[in-house]
Amino acid sequence: MKKAILISALIFLPALFFGREALFTGEDYTISAEYNDQAFPGDAVFVRMTFTQSAKKAKASKTDFSSSRAVLQLFTDGKQSRESEFFTISKSIKSSRTFLAGIPLSTWWNEDTKCSLKIIYTAGNSKQMEFELPFSIEKKEFVTEAIDLDEQNSGIKTDTSQKRMEQIKKLNGILETVDSSAVFQLTPFSLPTDKTRRTAFFADRREYRYSNGKSSTGLHYGIDFGIPEGSEVSACAEGKVVLAETRITTGWTVVIEHLPGLYSLYYHMSQLKVKEGDTVRQGQNIGLSGSTGLATGPHLHWEMRLNKEAVNPDFFTGDFSFSGKN
Repeated sequence: MKKAILISALIFLPALFFGREALFTGEDYTISAEYNDQAFPGDAVFVRMTFTQSAKKAKASKTDFSSSRAVLQLFTDGKQSRESEFFTISKSIKSSRTFLAGIPLSTWWNEDTKCSLKIIYTAGNSKQMEFELPFSIEKKEFVTEAIDLDEQNSGIKTDTSQKRMEQIKKLNGILETVDSSAVFQLTPFSLPTDKTRRTAFFADRREYRYSNGKSSTGLHYGIDFGIPEGSEVSACAEGKVVLAETRITTGWTVVIEHLPGLYSLYYHMSQLKVKEGDTVRQGQNIGLSGSTGLATGPHLHWEMRLNKEAVNPDFFTGDFSFSGKN
C-alpha cells in the first residue's frame, strides 16, 4: 500500500472550528482534504475531500472518478478505534468528485488521548493508497448531577417489558442505518427552538435515584431546553422523517435523517406535526413540546446521532462540512 505525500496549511473556519487543509498533487489527479483537526470529547471529526483531474494529462488519459472510494479511520493511542466510509456530495463524473465522512468522538476520551486520522482511497482505477492527518482532542469538563425519580419515572426507567425492548431495537435499527444517497443538508444546522434556557447539557454524567432507594448511572445523550408545554419544535435541518410515534421512555418522538448515518431526535413532545416518510425543511414545525415519557417536567430533549453514537448537537450548528467552500 503506497502513501501519498501531503502539504498541510492551517486555515481558520467559523463557529470555533479549527481547520486544516491538506493537498496531494499526483501525476493524474489532485486531492484536497479539509477537516477539523481539533475537537472536544463528544464532538465529531469531519473530512471533506475532493478529487480533481490534473490539467497536465491529456484528455484521453483522464481518470474516471465515478468508481472512486475512500474510508476514514480514527486511531487512538496507536490502535484503530473507528471507521467511516466517505459518501459523495458533489460530482463531475469525468473531472472531479467531492466526498464527506464523519466519525463521532467518545465523551470518555480526553486531551491525553493520542489521536490521528488515516484516509485509505482509490481514485478511479488506480492502486489503493493512503495518507495520515494529525488530530487532537481538547480538554472539556462535563456536568455531574443526580436526578431523583418519582415512582412513575422510576418504573419507566427500569421497564424491561417486551414492548419497550422492541421500541429500543427499532430505534437502534434506524440509527445504525447508513444510506449513502441520503444527503439532505450540508450547511450549518439550527437550534430546534428559539428559547435559549437549557436545563441539561450534552453528556452530563448522571446518577438516577429511584423511588425504591436504588440507583443507576448513565450519560445524558442530548440537550434539554426548558420550554413551556405546547411550544413549537422545529427541524434543525432539512431531512426525512424516519420515525414519528409515541414511545415508553421518550414519549412522542420524531427522528429525522439528514446525512448518511446522521440523525436528529426530538423527545417528550405533546403533539406531532409530521409523519414517517415526510421530507421537512430546516426550521419547519414538527411538533409541540411536552412532558411525555420519562420527564420530570415540560421540556424538549434534542439529540444528534452519528453512526449510532450520540454526538454534541452544538457541533452541527457550525460549518461542520466546510460548506462555505462551495
